[in-house]
Amino acid sequence: MPRMHVDDSNTAIISVAELNRRAREFIEAGFPLLWIAGEISNFTRAASGHCYFSLKDATAQVRCVFFRHKAALVDWKPENGMQVEVRALPTLYEARGDFQLTVEAMRRSGLGALFEAFERLKRKLEQEGLFDPSRRKVIPEFPATVGIVTSPKAAALHDVLTTLARRMPGIRIVLYPTPVQGEGAGEKIAQAIRTASARKEIDVLIVCRGGGSMEDLWAFNEEIVARAIVDCPMPVVSGVGHETDFTIADFVADARAPTPTAAAELVSPKRTDLLMRLGVLGARLSRDIDRVLNTRMQHLDYLGKRLVHPGERIDAESRHMGHLANRLRSAATHALDAATWELSGLLQRLRDGLPDIDAQLVRQQELHLRLRHGQARVLEQQEARLVKMRASLAHLNPRAVLERGYSIVEKRDGQIVRSVEQVARGESLRLTFARGAAQTSVEHIEIPEE
Repeated sequence: MPRMHVDDSNTAIISVAELNRRAREFIEAGFPLLWIAGEISNFTRAASGHCYFSLKDATAQVRCVFFRHKAALVDWKPENGMQVEVRALPTLYEARGDFQLTVEAMRRSGLGALFEAFERLKRKLEQEGLFDPSRRKVIPEFPATVGIVTSPKAAALHDVLTTLARRMPGIRIVLYPTPVQGEGAGEKIAQAIRTASARKEIDVLIVCRGGGSMEDLWAFNEEIVARAIVDCPMPVVSGVGHETDFTIADFVADARAPTPTAAAELVSPKRTDLLMRLGVLGARLSRDIDRVLNTRMQHLDYLGKRLVHPGERIDAESRHMGHLANRLRSAATHALDAATWELSGLLQRLRDGLPDIDAQLVRQQELHLRLRHGQARVLEQQEARLVKMRASLAHLNPRAVLERGYSIVEKRDGQIVRSVEQVARGESLRLTFARGAAQTSVEHIEIPEE
């Protein structure tokens, strides 16, 4: 059997490095970032901080590298046997030709469902308006009593108590103990908040716990806790986890603090700042008091200069009274003399104005005669006018017209008939004569031609 000859003289020859490079580029171009679930095995952390492990399931495994700057963002310790989900980019390690995953992020298995539940509840409560800033209550500036909802064994409680004691030792603290993680923690946290709401013994309520994974903080993502915070009549400050942690409780609370310590700082005034403000106000008050006292003392000195001995003042008033008495006597004498001269003038005018009785009697008789003559003349004029008006009235009297044979025609309603158009055939009419009246009816109507 003849052998087949293959001419590969024109086939390009590449190095292993070039092959691995092309394979890496092909793999990275063909796969986007993926979420991949599996179990951690062979986990090691190098001195550089980079993490190397395998991710496996029941039938396969793949090498993974988790570089230090990405691994530092995970707030829990990955260990062999853990079920995790990694967000990774498939690639090829060229130096050894090993297929591997470059991990960008890691979370415990099941957190994807938790995130979905978190976002679903967040959207629901947001649509109900529970995140609206307008419904948030104002945190009191100087609370007398602060309530704390947390676990008595939590480090967060120690941080809050230490901060409150440092900033404002006089604040009264009421603890509402409750578990902050584990089975049924959400119901117990909500019950503690409802207890604080019912007692109404505090001015502001802190709901807090330390940091942890999303599973550890999940009790603060439950709807029952959110409803209890919204229904609380006192302002509620949420201090759950670290600064990068967000829970549903943070969104519905009246204020969010990044840590429990920050929550304690938010609800308590700083004692040193208040003492400093009091010092400044005290200094201002002292300066104001000194200024007022100096002004009053200066005014007192001024009044003291104006103050005279009572005896001197009595003597001065006595001299003034004597002067006024002399002026009064002089004014009285002058007024009496003036009144005497005025009385004399009036008496003279009175004598000059006495009436002449005889002349007045003569004038009275003349006026009486003039009045009688004028009265007679007026009566004559009025009598002539009356006669003239009587003649005019007699001329206009309708009875006079009736005496000449005319009559007045009226309808039943008393309306005077002036035209034939006002009557109808058979209509009853009243005829009024110079003496007496009669009833008649219309038998024939004649309409005059135009």
